Amino acid sequence: MNGPFDFTLGLGDDALVAAQRLAEWTTRAPEMEEDIALANIALDQLGAARLLLTYAGELEGAGRDEDALAYLRDDREFRNALLVELPNGDFAVTMAKLFFLAAYQLPLYSALAGCADERLAAIGAKARKESAYHLDHGALWVKRLGDGTEESHRRMQSAVDEVWPYTHELFAADPAAPVDPATLRPAFDDTVGSVLAEATLTKPEGPWAPAGGRTGVHTEHLSYLLAEMQVLHRAHPGARW
Repeated sequence: MNGPFDFTLGLGDDALVAAQRLAEWTTRAPEMEEDIALANIALDQLGAARLLLTYAGELEGAGRDEDALAYLRDDREFRNALLVELPNGDFAVTMAKLFFLAAYQLPLYSALAGCADERLAAIGAKARKESAYHLDHGALWVKRLGDGTEESHRRMQSAVDEVWPYTHELFAADPAAPVDPATLRPAFDDTVGSVLAEATLTKPEGPWAPAGGRTGVHTEHLSYLLAEMQVLHRAHPGARW
């Protein structure tokens, strides 16, 4: 990534796509309380996305606002990490995705809160409080499923194995960024290691580390997600309520 614009855009896209995926659970969660919880987390991510995309538009200086960046870009123009665009899968996969993302976003936003860029610092200060709740919620379910029944343990371990390779992209070094993601890896590893141990789960090993999202090379899943997310705006350009 190159400079504050790409960095901010990537974070905004992470939050936007994560919000869209989590919203897909509305009316489909395993219990009513969880339905509401996932909807609230999705709204938190959407709120962060709006702040980040608005600022990214200002940094770009091309006249694009949050709506233009959200609804009028194709998949190759998105800079989100591959992790957030992966399909929800079963509930265990969604919890693995939520837990790993929050374990990254909490130290990220905490570091942003102390960075030199005042706008990013303000966004980080707000978002880190929400990310702390997201992390607690995801960790609770990872432990509950991992250390539950034989079937729930099997599903949670399978979900961790499936999602884990996509976490490496989150920490690609970017020394020019307001916060270098590579510096966040130790905090992430400490958090994840502790929770997986308590959940009686094994952290996967192996060299496979899919990437490309930060440069616009995505899985086939993102184009389908964007088609659903963007259809109304594109069908009625410039419409106002």
